[in-house]
Amino acid sequence: MKFIRKLFTLLLFLSVSSAHAGFYVSNGVLYEGNGNSFKIRGINHAHTWYTDKLDEALSGIAATGANTVRVVLSNGYRWTKNDVSDVTNIINLAKAKKLIAILEVHDTTGYGEESSAASLDSAADYWIELKNELTGQEDYVIINLGNEPFGNNTDATAWVNDHISAIQRLRNAGINHTIMVDAPNWGQDWQGVMLNNAQSVFNSDSKMNTIFSVHMYEVYNSYSSVNDYVTSFTNKGLVLVIGEFASTHKGSDVDEGSIMERSETLGLGYIGWSWSGNDTTTSDLDIVNNWDNNSYSTWGNVLINGQNGIKSTSTSATVFTCGNDCNDDNSGEYPICSSSAVDSDGDGWGWENNQSCIVQDSSETAPNGYPYCSQASSDPDGDGWGWENNASCVVKGSSADS
Repeated sequence: MKFIRKLFTLLLFLSVSSAHAGFYVSNGVLYEGNGNSFKIRGINHAHTWYTDKLDEALSGIAATGANTVRVVLSNGYRWTKNDVSDVTNIINLAKAKKLIAILEVHDTTGYGEESSAASLDSAADYWIELKNELTGQEDYVIINLGNEPFGNNTDATAWVNDHISAIQRLRNAGINHTIMVDAPNWGQDWQGVMLNNAQSVFNSDSKMNTIFSVHMYEVYNSYSSVNDYVTSFTNKGLVLVIGEFASTHKGSDVDEGSIMERSETLGLGYIGWSWSGNDTTTSDLDIVNNWDNNSYSTWGNVLINGQNGIKSTSTSATVFTCGNDCNDDNSGEYPICSSSAVDSDGDGWGWENNQSCIVQDSSETAPNGYPYCSQASSDPDGDGWGWENNASCVVKGSSADS
């Protein structure tokens, strides 16, 4: 019977995982195509303005332990277009250095406020033009539809409708990658437009494979400002990434420590801005000095070597370490099932998110239906809610235990 069960489990894993060609989203978690959850720990690289620095920069970024590089591209609207051969080279180099590539169109920055900015529709044109190159790279590439595609005083309806239109165009063209959507207000979402409307954008995606990115600069200069935003967003059951952040921004402080701690505690991805090449007004955002891979700036040292930094929290994508022949069963640790309904034969084991899970006894579930945390340290801010096994949990006896 054990052999039959193992065989059935293997066949079920293969049949389910085959439905996911590359990264996908399930229950508020980003997964690799092989069913392993993936926590982005990355660095931005300003490629479109420094095309001669690609190999050098990616080598340095990989050496930090980062598992992701977010690459600035241009569709030709504002800067020199990065053509098909250039994008092909970027993908191949990133794969060679075991980095997941998040590709973004930067020309959309500040649309609606910046008169020279490109629309999301023009960004969609670019991605569709690259379809043949992108197809087959779903395990290695995430498409960031457009960088900071709306400025300040954003019309929420325009942000929603323009994203829905662009995403549906990509899906109708046969592009199945995970799509990353940036917040308005130059990425900082201080009006809460993305926070309050992300669900509508997610629901419009026929693949249900969209994640969201907020850029945290001077708006996020305290623990409360960081925590309020990220907890409000993740409580909606959507995937959030801190797509850009630094320790300062044009003379203003940014609470990078809270950004990194909250990201690690809540299982969020983060991507520091940027490897090198910022102008004189933002040179303190350079992670290395003058493109020298061996000379970390003050900000770079915090991002890479600091508490909750890249070196201590980043794990390479399993597509590079064990391909499709790896799942969480090998680790000896199993996640908790979201419901006993996934255990059809009542033996305490279920199947969820392409892996085995353990059905908790009702005595281990809080009255509100959430599982109890295995340890109080899962709740660093003391509000009674913790984060374990990529899901919220309740600390026994806390204010949330009701």
